[in-house]
Amino acid sequence: MATAGGSPIGVTGSGSSGGGDVDVWIEQLKRCEHLDECEVKLLCTKAREILVDEANVQAIASPVTIAGDIHGQLYDLLELLRVGGPLPDTQYLFMGDFVDRGFFSVETFLLLVALKVRWPDRVTLIRGNHESRQITQVYGFYDECVRKYGNANVWRYCAEVFDYLSLAALVDGKAFCVHGGLSPSVATVDQIRAIDRKQEVPHDGAMCDLLWSDPEEVDGWSLSPRGAGFLFGAEPVRAFCHANGVELIARAHQLVMEGYKLMFDEALVTVWSAPNYCYRCGNVAAILRLDAQMKASYEVFHAAPQETRSVPSKRPAPEYFL
Repeated sequence: MATAGGSPIGVTGSGSSGGGDVDVWIEQLKRCEHLDECEVKLLCTKAREILVDEANVQAIASPVTIAGDIHGQLYDLLELLRVGGPLPDTQYLFMGDFVDRGFFSVETFLLLVALKVRWPDRVTLIRGNHESRQITQVYGFYDECVRKYGNANVWRYCAEVFDYLSLAALVDGKAFCVHGGLSPSVATVDQIRAIDRKQEVPHDGAMCDLLWSDPEEVDGWSLSPRGAGFLFGAEPVRAFCHANGVELIARAHQLVMEGYKLMFDEALVTVWSAPNYCYRCGNVAAILRLDAQMKASYEVFHAAPQETRSVPSKRPAPEYFL
């Protein structure tokens, strides 16, 4: 049966066959119930089959709703989807950092992957710096997978999906969307298209910079205190926009207490979509809507109400929390 944004994708899993499997998994993950290991393997395999055909810079037609970092905050992702509007009526672009730090990275990432598999033309996922084997072994996702499944297999299946995620997206050729920011090695979008993305995130170079860099009030380029990527100022933004016919750069990667932050005469915006980050920062979150005329609007939302959340079992707070 056809749906907006394409037909259901058939996945054969335990219990049923056809596209209905993915629907069952989506509802299960929304209830914060993790899938069986064999189901995760099937889902991730199907996701890779879809993602392998997507470009490094995925072309998207407006209108679209754009989200920043999620960081394993499942119930706040559900709140985002409630505020943003239901799939497939609403088209979504998620700009990376789906995992780490939150309590529910497994369910969060697999829900987004399942939504991608269910509506591949209505959901775009691009890679963040936390979609990395090295980073997830430090900031929580690896430990969560081992704790919930008793081994690292699910982490490996998910890490294989990381390698296939696009590096950026271009909305109507006018809005350039990326997790981190610009790179001194990248003057044109075509240079991003030439990158071999199917690998672990390198420690330096163009791919690293796109996932790690930050805008700042600096002249040109500066070393980043993160130890990866660069700080970039108004002039690199102006030059990149001019060279590529871009009117807006949308990115995530940095906590913004107000949910979003415009810079450089509104040529760049940071969108942050994890409210009350790490369950203690007290920030609000936001989504960016680009309508059919590419007019930008922002919707701020708060953390999901406490009564909608399940409480993880009590245990010492890991060191990667703030």
